[in-house]
Amino acid sequence: MRYETENLRNVGLFGHGGAGKTSLAEAILFTAKVIDRMGRVENGNTVSDFEPEEIKRGISLSLSILPLDWKGKKINIVDTPGYADFIGEIRSALRAVDSMLIVVDAISGIQVQTEKVWSMSEEEKLPVGFVINKLDRENSDFFDVVKAIQERFGSKAIPIYIPVGKESNFNGVIDLLEGKAYIYKDDKGEPVESEIPDNLKPEYEKYRQQLVETIVEFDEELLQKYLEGEEISAELIIKTLKEAFKNREIFPIFPVSAHKNVGASKLLDGVITFFPNPKERVPIAIEDIKTGEIKTLSIGERNSLIAFVFKTSADPFVGKISYVRVISGVLKSDSNLFNINKGVQEKIGGLFYQRGKNQEPTTEINTGDIGVITKLKETATNETLGDKDNSIKVVPVEFPEPVFAVAVVPKTRADEDRMSSAIARILDEDPTLRVQRNFETNETLIYGLGDSHLEVVVERMQRKFGVNVTLGTPQVAYRETIKTTAKAEGKVKKQTGGRGQYGHVWLELEPLPRGTGFEFVDKIVGGVVPKNYIPAVEKGVRETMEKGILAGYPIVDVRVTLFDGSYHEVDSSDMAFKVAASKAFKKGFLEAKPVLLEPIMSVEITAPDEYTGDIISDLNGRRGKVTSIDSLGKLQVIKALVPLAEMLRYSSVLKSITQGRGSYSMKFSHYEEVPAKIQEEIIAKAKPKLEEEEE
Repeated sequence: MRYETENLRNVGLFGHGGAGKTSLAEAILFTAKVIDRMGRVENGNTVSDFEPEEIKRGISLSLSILPLDWKGKKINIVDTPGYADFIGEIRSALRAVDSMLIVVDAISGIQVQTEKVWSMSEEEKLPVGFVINKLDRENSDFFDVVKAIQERFGSKAIPIYIPVGKESNFNGVIDLLEGKAYIYKDDKGEPVESEIPDNLKPEYEKYRQQLVETIVEFDEELLQKYLEGEEISAELIIKTLKEAFKNREIFPIFPVSAHKNVGASKLLDGVITFFPNPKERVPIAIEDIKTGEIKTLSIGERNSLIAFVFKTSADPFVGKISYVRVISGVLKSDSNLFNINKGVQEKIGGLFYQRGKNQEPTTEINTGDIGVITKLKETATNETLGDKDNSIKVVPVEFPEPVFAVAVVPKTRADEDRMSSAIARILDEDPTLRVQRNFETNETLIYGLGDSHLEVVVERMQRKFGVNVTLGTPQVAYRETIKTTAKAEGKVKKQTGGRGQYGHVWLELEPLPRGTGFEFVDKIVGGVVPKNYIPAVEKGVRETMEKGILAGYPIVDVRVTLFDGSYHEVDSSDMAFKVAASKAFKKGFLEAKPVLLEPIMSVEITAPDEYTGDIISDLNGRRGKVTSIDSLGKLQVIKALVPLAEMLRYSSVLKSITQGRGSYSMKFSHYEEVPAKIQEEIIAKAKPKLEEEEE
């Protein structure tokens, strides 16, 4: 069924893991009669958590679209994960919705992810309502949580309903604008309208007055009427509240128990009454690909088709599933789609409305609505589809750069053959992943947002594409070099009957400034080493440098000078001079005070001020050197230089130190000498492998 854009509401459920977003979504679907019984997260039978990895863990790992009809309006609920490792899904969801509901646990209150999604709402300029969930639980207190929300996010966060009853007796809500109570007799979600209980009238009067006083501040005419004691119509108050909500000037708070299904129906009433339709959404940033100019576009502002792919799912049976938000025009099943980003034509495989894992075929998706297209061949997440003559693309979602790396090792030869294809398809699904082949260590590295993130990736590879891999800690790409100058002789002299082998060189090795690389200098005078053998000498040196001598790591920052030698007119050969050069280089290298070098990373950590001391203390223990500390609002930005070897599991450490409030990025800076004791350990560990290779 097609809904006019004005009758659409796209609302995201955001918040900390465990706050009850998925349970609330289940209560909402049940209340709207989309499902005939409520599933439970612990039973693994909810509509939005349908992936086996989600059922196993009992948490949401991906965003899920849950469309429903409520009183003639279509509401697309977008349920999102609550854990930092899956923040990419949250970022994607923000582009698909027009408003946010931040779900807060009535017992735990404001938590790490509550603060993070609030910050994202500020970045995206999206209106926010708060849902205080789990009010049926022991020790829950609606008004305590309201106070905490107001202290953290401002006094304009204000209830528009208050609860009837407390803890296990929570069984209804009072509508502060209507002045009526709604009592839920069972979990069917259909309340009975009634008078406000006498014992709650003082609270009703108190919070209604606060609400009305907050609302009238946004309209001078209303404020004047209020101050003069005139009666203000409910219609005017609702109109003003809706406008203030849209402009992020007021943040309504809703009391709910998803478990008992108390308050969900009134929450839905609030969504269709106060929440913006797509045309009222803050404009979306767009780029003209012809001029490079960045502008904004309101949804429905144009007639031509513009659809943005905000998520991609790889299904081994259906193929690629592209989640799209229609920004303008109407997406029809017979549309001639053009990928604006890549400049290629696309063909629609099928057009559907998605609800959890289920798909409902449709012939069109209207402006502002959300749906999926199957079997697009070229299009990926963050790309724009439209008419061929369209030059507008939606500015991509900015995803966090992954810094947590693991080495991926296929279990069998068959897994190895299929691994690259599986990784490519997983990358289509998840823009917060990166894959890199480290040719030095001969490892395939996957970068993600944390250990849980990458564990899920591995499980999906196995389930979807039959590829079994194990995860390991990546090897550090050390380097070897020298600190002093040395001269060494290398000689090959073999006579085995017939033609022998003869090669003889003198080499001088000198250290070069860090980062210079390798220089080969020919200083042969008088032809003591014929010119035709000099390339073989250089090749012998280069091959030895590639293999390393101390611990099997490449040798860098060395100048090698060939300054003397001898040859035999019959027995000399390229091979003999190559081997002689290798011998001379090895001998000279060991005499020139060889050392190991390690990669040093430039690390930038952002965290609340109260964790600065603990972070710096931890960095010092990791041989880090703090280079600067700067303020960024309420946050501190700590910059440091830290050895890569000390940062391989830093994601989990920082999460622990900052209770999940910290984030970091890092990039390669330079190489530095490894401390002697650590160097000895690395060399000792590498020795058996080197001896095995020599044999």
